[in-house]
Amino acid sequence: MLARRATPPASPKTPMKSLLFALLLLVASCPALHAYPGDPRPIHDPSTIIWCNNEYWLFATGRGIDSWHSGNLLSWRPGPPVFTDFPSWITQIDPTQHGNFWAPDIVFTNGQYRLYYAVSKWASNSSAIALATNPTLDPFDPGSHWTDSGIVIRTTGGDDFNAIDPSILIDTDSRIWMAFGSFWSGIKLVELNPATGLRKSGAPVYPLAHAKEIEAPCIISHQGSYFLFVNWGLCCRGIYSTYNIRVGRATRVTGPYLDKNGIDMRSGGGTLFLGNEGPRIGPGQAGIFRDGANDWLSYHYYDANRNGAPALGIRRLAWDPTGWPLPGPIAPVSFR
Repeated sequence: MLARRATPPASPKTPMKSLLFALLLLVASCPALHAYPGDPRPIHDPSTIIWCNNEYWLFATGRGIDSWHSGNLLSWRPGPPVFTDFPSWITQIDPTQHGNFWAPDIVFTNGQYRLYYAVSKWASNSSAIALATNPTLDPFDPGSHWTDSGIVIRTTGGDDFNAIDPSILIDTDSRIWMAFGSFWSGIKLVELNPATGLRKSGAPVYPLAHAKEIEAPCIISHQGSYFLFVNWGLCCRGIYSTYNIRVGRATRVTGPYLDKNGIDMRSGGGTLFLGNEGPRIGPGQAGIFRDGANDWLSYHYYDANRNGAPALGIRRLAWDPTGWPLPGPIAPVSFR
């Protein structure tokens, strides 16, 4: 997602040797700025899929936050952007910000859809994760209206982590957690207030995972264990992207998360879950949607058959005999 291109001073997030090169790369490769033939809109950083009024919905990086909907998980149509008038506070994060928001995630709780998204200044950790709410996702419902609830968590140059890439877990005990982070000191976790959706007062920030190039967390619970999915590598380079999805397992939501070899993800552990598959390059931004007895994985990848255009991947999530997740066959997704 666009936000994760930020670069910590001591550990460059991208191999850019100058600001000019960074800007050229941004224009050339970022999905929110580049149109691809054959796509109504490219899908990058898809949210977790969610159900509303007999349709599946997902949201993605874009100006005002892109939306898509489907009746069957396979054929997707573009919906309206979440924002047409942008919250005024975004210029506190970046005075040049024009409403290009990144890597949303969504849950339904307390009678409302809660959409979390990132606002960030390029090549910095001047960032914020914010919340918008709506009683429905159906844009034709008279009650449909997105309400800005403001900033959930914010980082500045004085912090050693980056407040982007939110992922929300409603735990079995109804506590709500947000995993987030990109590069710097890695992936973090913070508890949210169930009533407001904002950060719980006094809630600490827990470290979950660290690697040289890491971002885009997703946490799920399954049969008494917690699983943390993260991205390693670099995105937004089309067929040259090095993204891959890693996973670890824990007995508590706060960790520690260990890979299959018992290595703590805070110390560089992470078992490969999904990498390149033929023309599908650089999978990333995992989301897990539970539909009855089935778990579905959503993510983006770069399609080598279409010059590296970002594409939506959806597939069943399977489980091996030892309780570790496996990616099932990819579904034939289409757009109209």
